[in-house]
Amino acid sequence: MTDTQISEGLMTIEEFIAAYDKHPFELINGERKILSPTMFDHGDVQSSLMTALTMFVTPRNLGKIFLDTPFVLAYERKWVKGSRVPDLMYFEASRLTAYKASDPDYGHKPPILVPDLIVEIVSPTDRFTDVYAKVAAYLRDGVRLIWIIDLQRKLVIVFQKDKPEISLSGDDKLTGGDVIPGFEVTVRTLFE
Repeated sequence: MTDTQISEGLMTIEEFIAAYDKHPFELINGERKILSPTMFDHGDVQSSLMTALTMFVTPRNLGKIFLDTPFVLAYERKWVKGSRVPDLMYFEASRLTAYKASDPDYGHKPPILVPDLIVEIVSPTDRFTDVYAKVAAYLRDGVRLIWIIDLQRKLVIVFQKDKPEISLSGDDKLTGGDVIPGFEVTVRTLFE
């Protein structure tokens, strides 16, 4: 398969994995978007949120959280239509269990499953028009809850299908809503 075919999105899961191993990328609208390394402040906030979620989700067996892991949108599990690499993603336990049961080879490839929660951390070099386009794509793909974390303004913007976006900052509580019922964290603590 040539790079031209890959850039048009015509690749199998095996070809996707081989190309991703060379250099991480997202496959959006048939084009590869090479991923840049994350900076310290990005990783710091990502780690804080991961810790808060893990401490809530794990003892309750609610689901699994993944950092910087690609997930794949596929057609009949043969052709990769697209891929995303969110900063953090969460799958509800029942959906993840069903997915694993349906694919005995699940451990040797990225999940071919749309997450329930996506977190994207916006760096100073990110353009908000691109971020909003990504949010729209996630919602179209079926993601139920999206948290966009703005490092510069120290706020979190919450998106859900058919609901208005909500901006949270300072002592506002970021909650898991229907996706992670009972979870909450004070926004300010994510940036400390």
